[in-house]
Amino acid sequence: MFRSLLIANRGEIACRIARTARRLGLRVVAVYSEADAEARHLAMADEAICIGPAAAEESYLRVPAVLEAAARSGAEAVHPGYGFLAENAGFAEAVAAAGLTFVGPPAEAIRAMGSKSEAKAIMEKAGVALVPGYHGEDQAEAILAAAAEQVGYPVLIKASAGGGGKGMRVVESPADFGEALAGARRESAAAFGDDRVLIEKYLTGPRHIEVQVFADNHGNTIHLFERDCSIQRRHQKVLEEAPAPGLGEARRAEMGAAAVAAAEAIGYRGAGTVEFIAEGEAFYFMEMNTRLQVEHPVTEMITGQDLVEWQLRVAAGEPLPCRQDELRISGHAIEARIYAEDPARDFLPATGRLAHLRFPPESNHVRIDTGVGPGDAVSVHYDPMIAKLIVWDRDRAAALDRLRRALAATQVVGVTTNLDFLGSVAAHPAYAAGQVETGFIALHSAELFPSEEELSDQVLALAALAEILRRKARSAEQAARSGDPYSPWHSVEGWRLNSGTHSRLRFLEGEQAHEVTLHYDEGAYRLDLPGGTIRARGELAANGDLVADLEGRRLTATVVRQDRSLTVFLEGGSRSLQLYDPLALGSAEDAGAGRLSAPMPGRVVQILTAAGQSVQRGEKLMILEAMKMEHTVSAPADGTVSAVYYAVGDLVEEGSELLAFELDA
Repeated sequence: MFRSLLIANRGEIACRIARTARRLGLRVVAVYSEADAEARHLAMADEAICIGPAAAEESYLRVPAVLEAAARSGAEAVHPGYGFLAENAGFAEAVAAAGLTFVGPPAEAIRAMGSKSEAKAIMEKAGVALVPGYHGEDQAEAILAAAAEQVGYPVLIKASAGGGGKGMRVVESPADFGEALAGARRESAAAFGDDRVLIEKYLTGPRHIEVQVFADNHGNTIHLFERDCSIQRRHQKVLEEAPAPGLGEARRAEMGAAAVAAAEAIGYRGAGTVEFIAEGEAFYFMEMNTRLQVEHPVTEMITGQDLVEWQLRVAAGEPLPCRQDELRISGHAIEARIYAEDPARDFLPATGRLAHLRFPPESNHVRIDTGVGPGDAVSVHYDPMIAKLIVWDRDRAAALDRLRRALAATQVVGVTTNLDFLGSVAAHPAYAAGQVETGFIALHSAELFPSEEELSDQVLALAALAEILRRKARSAEQAARSGDPYSPWHSVEGWRLNSGTHSRLRFLEGEQAHEVTLHYDEGAYRLDLPGGTIRARGELAANGDLVADLEGRRLTATVVRQDRSLTVFLEGGSRSLQLYDPLALGSAEDAGAGRLSAPMPGRVVQILTAAGQSVQRGEKLMILEAMKMEHTVSAPADGTVSAVYYAVGDLVEEGSELLAFELDA
């Protein structure tokens, strides 16, 4: 085994690799961009080297900078993690040329599977079934459109050079093909530096099942069973589980054998994943990811194996730690990806600082893989994943129950997240029954995106109680530091000359205002709420936990204050309120008039209008790219574009005014 390892990645995967490397006694070297100078993965390394500015193409994707860091640190091996350079054949060759060990497959295997078109040709020769489609070299639009006609609509346009849902479009009819192809090519070029695509028949109710394979340098190739990754948004995975629900032993063996055949066909070595699309009893090869997968923890949980340790040992020339007949499936595991994104706005990525972050305690049943902590920023430069929450139990029903409870115990303040959405999926009867398919979210959207319930008196009471207790504690601190700690002017108990002892708080939820009046009554409070008056008392801990008694009912909630915002976590749900400020409200309303603002931070990639142009409701005006995904800004109504404030290539912040817009009279 080599003695030192450089991890050419960041975030949760860098932390994950470092954890195993340190357990094996390796010296760990981290690399980081200027934006990651305080990142969590640096603290887990023995040495950390800055390799460039925040933009990934100027730091984590710069092969010379990574190799220079390896030379400076004396690292003997390089682990690419996933993303960035993990499936870059040129990087694998450069690492080997520098006399270092690349913890991954041979460059030839990466190159063969890096092109989806070439991969399909190889699999066809190996006898692995393929989805009907076109994966030829001729990329003329007319050729691709003709192929789509021959396959039959709906079709799927996919980036030939990559995965992760980037450069992918579902096309329902020939009229939509040209625009979808242009968008897929732009997105593919931005994500992978290659705009080639392939065409596939779009299966309407398929499952996405992948098989974990491993191979060594001694002629051994095995699989570690399958994962179901069917719950997806924007063609990217959200929930993954192992084993796949409802998959029989015969089909499991058949898919495992096909995956092993795929790996052997390209002389594979190390960890890889063969992805299949399955419908009915048929399954078809989609692609092979020549790296560790984001969802590898569910395989580790059901097999008891450390796949990163396997990678390191195989890279060092050791044989696989297990034979196929020594592996067993134990229990069931589910992984939920917690993202900074807004499900209500088509899962747009979000940015911000994590003012509050709390996970359930880790155990044999619950695992948290994360690269961030409280106070860290989720920036526009990198993937918006906050953490992976992985649960395990004896069977799927028990694991699902653990998932629901673990999601309910997870708290994030500072950025919009998909936590509530994940909870909705986990609670859905169809998911509980194992009725999963890639169209699950669209199929059940009415239940997964319910309209928000009316704000309850209970939440209002907890917010008001936490706020007044926080003010009371702050006042006590100020009094203790003053020259007259017993002065009534330090009181926040509503004392006034010639007036009753009460305080009035106003909260906003969206545009709806709510008022709570607190009367001070012998160490407790009477709260006038929209639904009536209750008696309350409580204690507030430094971490935001509130133990409250509302009319004799004891509750424990978490109330987090960030500027003028209060987030109340109670019984697995959360509600965010703003302390009412009429001046701020008025200015916000004035600022929003006649504007079209950026829904997220990103880069302008296309402008489809001009100042003075008349447009109709829904007409596309501008296309932004954030985290390698595109978002279209459309006209909110019939009107005229009076000004365009940005050019193609410009970076914009969330909320930036993109265009001035005048409604038709």
